[in-house]
Amino acid sequence: MTGLWTVEVIGLGGTIAMPRSDDGGGGAVPSLTAEDLAAATPGLLDVADLNVSTPHLLPGASLTFELLRDVTAQARQAVDGGAAGVVLTQGTDTIEETAYLLDLLWDRDQPLVVTGAMRPPGTAGADGPGNLLAAVAVAVAPESRRRGVLVVFGDEVHAARRVAKVHSSRLAAFASPAAGPVGGVTEGIVRYWSPPPARRSTLTVGNGPAPAVALVPAVLGDTGAALRATAAASEGVVLAAMGGGHVPAAMVDALAAVVAAKPLAAATRTGAGPLLRDTYGFPGSERDLHRLGVLDAGDLPPLKARILLTAVMWAHGARAEQEAAFRRGADV
Repeated sequence: MTGLWTVEVIGLGGTIAMPRSDDGGGGAVPSLTAEDLAAATPGLLDVADLNVSTPHLLPGASLTFELLRDVTAQARQAVDGGAAGVVLTQGTDTIEETAYLLDLLWDRDQPLVVTGAMRPPGTAGADGPGNLLAAVAVAVAPESRRRGVLVVFGDEVHAARRVAKVHSSRLAAFASPAAGPVGGVTEGIVRYWSPPPARRSTLTVGNGPAPAVALVPAVLGDTGAALRATAAASEGVVLAAMGGGHVPAAMVDALAAVVAAKPLAAATRTGAGPLLRDTYGFPGSERDLHRLGVLDAGDLPPLKARILLTAVMWAHGARAEQEAAFRRGADV
């Protein structure tokens, strides 16, 4: 023991745990444990004592709601046992979704920090060690408390609600388009640009499987046929609407039918900005969405609106409670 704060490091796999195959024929697959990652990160044990575990070795695309619920319980147990914070390493494909789900479930003051890598270990410019080192620094920083779930990449600290993956392969793959990062790490020192925000209420989800919530885009020439078919196979739907909350006029009847049967939320597919409320009045405008009772995701992008709708449906049985919780979470 070094007398430093203790951080729990939980490894789930992802590129950060995927060394390239020596023969070059098989492609990278997750095989490194959290202990392996910690051992390969210079200076890490100068920042914190570590407890490490690797409950899963999966690509980010294969993580599930149920797995993340269980990881949240493991993280709670760690901080209740004295850890200053928790670092979760995973694949980058789903970080903008997983971090937001974790944030909806995380009810502790201690930080839960998510990180990963864009380049596999052993390749030129591999970013995993630097990201892990910065994430642990964020996890032990007193200023990180009461900020919920944070995402650390490239020495930037992002709020889970705002972060997005904005490039498929570059090192600078993560950004918060609406507001920018909330802080940064320089020479191991963590700085935030503003005080901790007011924390939203968290959700307690059930022991069973998460509800099946689909994401359907409104596209040029859309008649609503895809929406109807997808809704029939789902428990809830999020619509990625055009512009400020618009759909082709031919979709309106389909929207009405889906809203009558199950929760339907809408978010703008543009990636930034809220749904409008009463600027336009043409058939298929935002006024139609509100008139029909489509849930307004506010400024949440479609991917995060789907996470929110899934979580509130998982946490509440009655539709009225689900929709009220969605409105609170979307802050509209």
